[in-house]
Amino acid sequence: MWFSKPAKEALEELSVDPSKGLSTTEARTRLEKYGPNKLKGKPKKSLLTLFFSQLKDMLIYVLLGAAVITVFIKEYADAIIILLVVILNAVIGVIQESKAEKAVEALQKMTTPKSLVRRDGEVMEINSEEVVPGDIIILDAGRFIPADIRLIESANLQIEESALTGESVPVTKDFNDLLEDPKTPIGDKTNMAFMSTLVTYGRGEGVVVATAMDTEIGKIAKILDEDNDELTPLQRRLEELGKTLGYLAIGICVLIFAIALIQKRDLFEMFLTAISLAVAAIPEGLAAIVAIVLALGVTRMSKINAIVKKLPAVETLGSVNIICSDKTGTLTQNKMTVVKTYTLSHQRDIAAIKSLGEKDILEPTPDEKELVRSFVLCSDATYENGSGTGDPTEIALVVMGERFNLTKNSLNSAHNRVGEKPFDSDRKLMSTLNKENSGYRVHTKGAIDNLLRISGTALQDGKLVPLTDEIKKNILKAAEEMSDSALRVLGVAYKDTGSIIDAEEMEKDLTIIGIVGMIDPPRLEVKDSIQEAKAAGITPIMITGDHKNTAVAIAKELGIAESISQSLTGAEIDEMSDEEFSDKINNYRVFARVSPEHKVKIVRAFKSHGNIVSMTGDGVNDAPSLKYADIGVAMGITGTDVAKGASDMILTDDNFTTIVNAIEEGRNIYNNIKKSVIFLLSCNLGEVISILFSILFFWPVPLAATQLLWINLITDSLPAIALGVDPGDKDVMKRKPRDPKQSFFAEGSGARAVIGGFLIGLLTLTAFFFGMYEHGFNIFTSLAKEVTKSSDYQTALIYARTMAFVVLAASQLFYSLSMRSHEKSIFQIGIFKNKFLIGSIIVGLLLQEIVISIPFLATAFGVHNISLRDWGIVILFSLVPLIVNELIKFFVRVAKSK
Repeated sequence: MWFSKPAKEALEELSVDPSKGLSTTEARTRLEKYGPNKLKGKPKKSLLTLFFSQLKDMLIYVLLGAAVITVFIKEYADAIIILLVVILNAVIGVIQESKAEKAVEALQKMTTPKSLVRRDGEVMEINSEEVVPGDIIILDAGRFIPADIRLIESANLQIEESALTGESVPVTKDFNDLLEDPKTPIGDKTNMAFMSTLVTYGRGEGVVVATAMDTEIGKIAKILDEDNDELTPLQRRLEELGKTLGYLAIGICVLIFAIALIQKRDLFEMFLTAISLAVAAIPEGLAAIVAIVLALGVTRMSKINAIVKKLPAVETLGSVNIICSDKTGTLTQNKMTVVKTYTLSHQRDIAAIKSLGEKDILEPTPDEKELVRSFVLCSDATYENGSGTGDPTEIALVVMGERFNLTKNSLNSAHNRVGEKPFDSDRKLMSTLNKENSGYRVHTKGAIDNLLRISGTALQDGKLVPLTDEIKKNILKAAEEMSDSALRVLGVAYKDTGSIIDAEEMEKDLTIIGIVGMIDPPRLEVKDSIQEAKAAGITPIMITGDHKNTAVAIAKELGIAESISQSLTGAEIDEMSDEEFSDKINNYRVFARVSPEHKVKIVRAFKSHGNIVSMTGDGVNDAPSLKYADIGVAMGITGTDVAKGASDMILTDDNFTTIVNAIEEGRNIYNNIKKSVIFLLSCNLGEVISILFSILFFWPVPLAATQLLWINLITDSLPAIALGVDPGDKDVMKRKPRDPKQSFFAEGSGARAVIGGFLIGLLTLTAFFFGMYEHGFNIFTSLAKEVTKSSDYQTALIYARTMAFVVLAASQLFYSLSMRSHEKSIFQIGIFKNKFLIGSIIVGLLLQEIVISIPFLATAFGVHNISLRDWGIVILFSLVPLIVNELIKFFVRVAKSK
């Protein structure tokens, strides 16, 4: 805890003389001991390793099993198709994963290439990787900090620490400060400087106390480097489904052999039948279809400014019920803005400036004009063409001048600066001396209580009046009201002089003009987005490194929190045990003054209650929590490479509203995947029913394995993909988030799959029976072996199987229309709203016609062309599952309306 030790003690502990620094020999020894000052990362996975890691999935094992079976029965084309499905799925996963995990690499790039150090009594510039504990580092404006440092000297030193704290306002540093509280947040460690932060003002020196992975930013790198490969809800569902289907396929094979033994059937024939049934039970195209649907979802998301890096993240968005958002730059505009001015004669609320092009000029009162003029002249910042340089507070003052048409350039031209007294953290004041008519004027800005102590008069209605106790009381009351509203208060005063005076004479006998209140204002569109999110059952949470009062004020304005009792600081989190914090987590909406470790702790606490948590942010300090959240969302414009690398999704417009739109898209994508899965399972159940019943009742098997594979991989895959891109449900955000533990078969989906499967299976058997009956054979009657081996019987069997083959495919195609909604009829949602689905049905029917009518294909699949009359019959049979499902939905709607 270097921040709690005096500088002298830190130097003694590190055995270094600040006037000489380390010797070259000692520095080399320490470099060997501590290693180079650079962040480490895990060894990169090879593409081959990534590829094989994609195959560790039960559904993939099932597909590989199906490929082995098809090779065994010498259906090599089918085996190749299945293997192509597996490879496609793995390649998509490799592409997505190889784009991710860039966080530590980005952190390494942030470390500074050169550093000023004192060694052997001389100041020299060295590679930052050679910096070691005990090195004396020289700091000046514009220089990045190469390591964690205990300051030993400071003069007006200010360091911008947004990389660690997320807060854009630079922190004033003082090497004399001693901080006894061991839980002091990073943002309050005023006697320390941290790796990868930036000196914005002043100068200083410090002794290196930590390098590389021992620094604060190194701790973040360690967190990012930890494996956190939790499965998404969709991946868990598919894994469970894969296991179920795998066990089902094995169970079916065992059942078939048991039946074969009981019925004394030919075992080899039954083995081939068992293979057919196993193939029927497994939806071979499911893995590829889910990957394709997610990939198409990623494309749709990119059109609404959300870039998804990991495919499963698209679906996970639909389950999100907690959005943990960083404040600065995400909920707020990340720029200090003056929102209130106060003079003795006038108080004004100033609307936040949107951009330079949209400014509307405000007319100042005489006193207000002097207030604005003094603030602008007593600032070193610049603001042109919508962007500013310098201290964020001073930029806000210059922007205020723009609002009143008192621009920095025009004022500087009219009132040249001839002297100044720089800001000092002890005085908390800054003064400039500018030309004023035939004389000069001192402009002093800073803490209002300090200004009041050195002022003797006040400006009121353009006149100088004595600074009475009552006037002081009024000014302090106005300042207190601004502070209570979480505004940063700054006062300004002036005095006229006939000649150029020394800096020591500037801050005496001033005339107080007034004060301003400034804040980093909320984004204009965020409030509506938060209301929409809350209406959709999503709880927004603010997590920030800022002070509690400021955070709560913003949270109240946005509708995130109602009172300060719903807020908690990092120090208060540390006082709780993990169990206590987890138990109370739902009582809070705002977490202030938190460190990166706290952010991870907050995300984990919410997740411990079964919540699906999204974390948004843009800074390095957000990266660990972005990684640990179910969905990490980084800002694309203001976001650091570290944040983008650790995230699952990047917002190209840095707009909180896009998150809500992405969640809506995610919900629809999950619903579409669910439709595809239930549709495919209904189809496969129909196939299982048709095969199983034929075996149980000692009928001929109505479908060959090749026919089943054709339907699974081609015919029903087309509508399954089309269902995956079904237009979104406009009411999806009126419902609460889906329970991540919810099965695919919840809300009656399982019953619909069973009903649909039974209807498809029974109608397939009916078509098979009809085909045999047309040729004079009755499957209900036991036939002699001589009859079953006759050419007439074999011709009838091929024809009947063709009828079953067409009905199975066509009934699945038509049934897909009914799968678009579990409640609304096909007319309510619009038959032609999903043009891809209509196209897939037409293409599917054409493919069936091609297979049975082109001779070499018909021979390969064991089918035969059928008459126009029989086409009419099979179409009629095929429409039954669709009609029955629509009738069920009708009665469900009627029951709900009562």
